[in-house]
Amino acid sequence: MGLGKIVTQMCIDTVSKDTTIMLIATEQGKPLYEKMGFSAVDCVQKYLCDRYIPIQSNDKMEMEIHTFSPKDLAQIVTLDERAVGAKRKKFLINRIEQAKECLTVKDRDGTVIGYGLSILGPVNLILGPIVAPNFEIACLLVDKLARNHQGRVRIDVPSGHEEFMLFLEQHDFYKVSQPPVMIINSKQLPPRNGTLYGIAAQVFG
Repeated sequence: MGLGKIVTQMCIDTVSKDTTIMLIATEQGKPLYEKMGFSAVDCVQKYLCDRYIPIQSNDKMEMEIHTFSPKDLAQIVTLDERAVGAKRKKFLINRIEQAKECLTVKDRDGTVIGYGLSILGPVNLILGPIVAPNFEIACLLVDKLARNHQGRVRIDVPSGHEEFMLFLEQHDFYKVSQPPVMIINSKQLPPRNGTLYGIAAQVFG
């Protein structure tokens, strides 16, 4: 009936043509978005795990992992903006409230250098966003968020993190799809610093 196209166009029309719009499409939806002017610029890797295998030796290096405190919010927003390329304060506040767990990683000086959320859905425990300064810390965040969950776990990983994806596969995750990241009003995604290891969800980016 064309209702999807109408609704999508109405969303596009709510912002100026100078605003980059991003979405993560399904393979079935990709042709529709291409007809509307979107182009594929990247992809994410959807991983599922039926039973997570915890890390045996947990070397925390020179940092500590803590449960979220409201005083950490400003630093999390800043880290997230650099990782994603957009300021998402309102979204993060709402997502943290929904979270089963929100963890922060702090260095010796108490500065927040990474964070991770888990959201308990009806089918999966969803991990993300996961923002970390390096692969090792991203792995520790996944381990802390997933190790005590009895059931299926999901994480969607941006491209460019092959070592991290290998870790996931070694701990019983398996890749189920590779949906395209599509944009309009620009030829490329906003600048990102490579610290985004897990997106919030395909619907939120």
